Amino acid sequence: MRYKHSVHIILSRTSGTPMYEQIVDQIRSAIYAGDLAPHDPLPSLRQLARDLEVSLITTTRAYNDLAAQGLITNQQGRGSFVLPQDPAATRSRLIQEVDEGAAALVCQARLAGLDAADLHERIDSAWNTH
Repeated sequence: MRYKHSVHIILSRTSGTPMYEQIVDQIRSAIYAGDLAPHDPLPSLRQLARDLEVSLITTTRAYNDLAAQGLITNQQGRGSFVLPQDPAATRSRLIQEVDEGAAALVCQARLAGLDAADLHERIDSAWNTH
């Protein structure tokens, strides 16, 4: 579904990732990328649930998780809005996620029998295609 500033939420029912997490990840990415600006309204819980064909519980959990992460505010009777983000804190959080992903990637590579050169080659290839 498209909302203000070209946020497009696509859910996969077969990915193994819970749908509320998919919503959180996509809205968080849109905020970090600047596709959603501070104070932008988000669709209502009911509208988002209807548009994505998920339960109200799913959208409520996603918005509550985003609020707990300090990305949005849920205002009773008004709706949900994007909160301003501190660029340095955002960068720090993203670097932490990269570090965690890199640690997991190294573990998987070792299990697969790859050496550092093989892993670097794969990372370079992924970097150049994304």
